[in-house]
Amino acid sequence: MCKGLVGKKLGMTSVFAPNGRYLPVTVLQVGPCVVTQIKRNDTDGYQALQLGYGSRKERKTTKPLQGHFQKSGGSYYATLKEVPVDNPEEYSLGQTLGTEVFAVGEKVNVTGTTKGRGFSGVMKRHGFGGGRTTHGCKNHRVPGSIGCSAWPSKVIKGKRMPGQHGVETTTVRNLEIVDIRPEENLILLKGPIPGFRSGIVTINKVLFA
Repeated sequence: MCKGLVGKKLGMTSVFAPNGRYLPVTVLQVGPCVVTQIKRNDTDGYQALQLGYGSRKERKTTKPLQGHFQKSGGSYYATLKEVPVDNPEEYSLGQTLGTEVFAVGEKVNVTGTTKGRGFSGVMKRHGFGGGRTTHGCKNHRVPGSIGCSAWPSKVIKGKRMPGQHGVETTTVRNLEIVDIRPEENLILLKGPIPGFRSGIVTINKVLFA
C-alpha cells in the first residue's frame, strides 16, 4: 500500500460537516502522481516510490532527468518526491496514483515550506512580548540585553535574535481528511497547513496513531 502522495495547496475555505459543525478546511490538489522510480530493499536498501507531479517543459529539463523520465513514459515532471510503500512489487513504472490512496476520516501528516517573511525582529520571529509602552520606555520592540555578566562574558550560542524568518520545511501532524473529491483530485483537510497558495506539499498517512 502506498502511504503518501504529492500535491499542491490551493487555499482555505470552510464547509459544514454532516453533524452541522462549521469546519475550516484547506483544499489540496493531490495528484495525479506518476511512478517514476521504484526503490527496493535489494537494490536501494529501503522500499519507496518516487513520484512525479506537475508538468515541465522539455527545454527546462536536464538531460539526465530526461533519460530518467523516459523509463516511465517520457513525460517531464516539475516535482519529484519519495513516499514509503509496503510492497513495491504491486506498482509499475508509469502507473498513475490519485486520491484513491486516502479515505475520508483518515489522519495524515502534511509537509510543506512555510511562507518567507524576510528579515524579522524578535517579536515577529520568536514571539517576544516587547517592552513597556508607558512611563518613558523607549525599548518597544528591541530584544533587550543579550550578553552575560563577568562570566562567560559572551553571547551564548543559539541566542534568539532577529534574522531570516520563514522558508522552512514544516510538518503538521494528525490532520483529518474531511472530504475527497476524486473527479477534481481534491482533498479537504481540517485546519491549516504550512505554505503559500500553489505551494507543493507531501501528504503521508499517519503510521502510528
